[in-house]
Amino acid sequence: MADGRRVLITGISDKLAGMVAAALEKEDEVSYIVGVDGTDPVHDLTRTEFVRTDVTNPLMAKVLTATDVDTLVHMSTVSAPTSVGGRTPMKERNVMGAIQLMASAHRAKNIQRIVLKSSTAIYGSEFTHPSLITEDFSAAVANAKDGFSKDVDEVEGAFRAFVNRRPEVSLTTLRYANFVGGSLDSTFARYFSLPAVPTIFGHDPRLQFCHEEDAVEVMVRAVLDDHPGTWNVAGPGVVYLSQAIRLAGRVPAPVPAGLVRGASGLIRRTRRMDFTPEQLRYLKFGRVADISRLRFKFGYEPKWSSRAAFEDFVSRRRISGLVNREEVIRWERELYDFIQRKGQERFVQARRR
Repeated sequence: MADGRRVLITGISDKLAGMVAAALEKEDEVSYIVGVDGTDPVHDLTRTEFVRTDVTNPLMAKVLTATDVDTLVHMSTVSAPTSVGGRTPMKERNVMGAIQLMASAHRAKNIQRIVLKSSTAIYGSEFTHPSLITEDFSAAVANAKDGFSKDVDEVEGAFRAFVNRRPEVSLTTLRYANFVGGSLDSTFARYFSLPAVPTIFGHDPRLQFCHEEDAVEVMVRAVLDDHPGTWNVAGPGVVYLSQAIRLAGRVPAPVPAGLVRGASGLIRRTRRMDFTPEQLRYLKFGRVADISRLRFKFGYEPKWSSRAAFEDFVSRRRISGLVNREEVIRWERELYDFIQRKGQERFVQARRR
């Protein structure tokens, strides 16, 4: 026990990070766990020591050396601008946080292993993408030009640069698909909780999900065993958006492609969720990652398919019970009025020409 792994987890207040810490507490191979974040953890952790600090704080170097950790698990990257007060604070936390963390880690000579929570969002969503995207699909990475996709690309780059300077350190990068489950909150969990689910007219993208239980298990295995490299992590199979809406017991609200940005602004004003441009592309073209490497080289077979994971999410979150007919009618009317108004504006502008 005394000679077990000593683990530091960033972003410990996040629910997934708390679940990973709770799982690691049960492992005899782990002798010490410390979590860092600017806010208190939400999980009831017993063996995990908590340090209130942020990855952008230069004092992280002292935390890393004082705790004498050998494994660094970075889980503080955020995907929703509204969760941190906007796009600028989000980039500051994600990219500058990763750069500062790696600068701090450079002084911690005992670090042997780094596990990075990343995202398949790094591939972007384009109609030119292959049906299954492998970890080596660099062309998509080069196209990640905005928002969270760009952040993910730059965060991974900061970690790779660190390992290039410290080749004795093993880096495991886990590119997760969209999380679903009974405990986690996410953009797409809120999306499927809307009374009328906006879709892009004429598009029915393939979606891929990762169940929270598989997400935690893969992270724990990456901490305990050495799995250097980059790994796509998701449930096998796909769920079409139209299927997901039916499974959630919701009502689709198709929006013409030219009016999607305006409709997303309408949703944003309700304060239910915030659609980013990259998420709108995802709802148009979808994205499916190849998990063959996870299965046959990492050695993990997901317990939940994408469909089973989504069905479990619907069941445990009781999404179907949220449907309110009056609210659905109101949402449809608002979207219809918006489309009609924009259509009339375009007609008047055309006549003026």
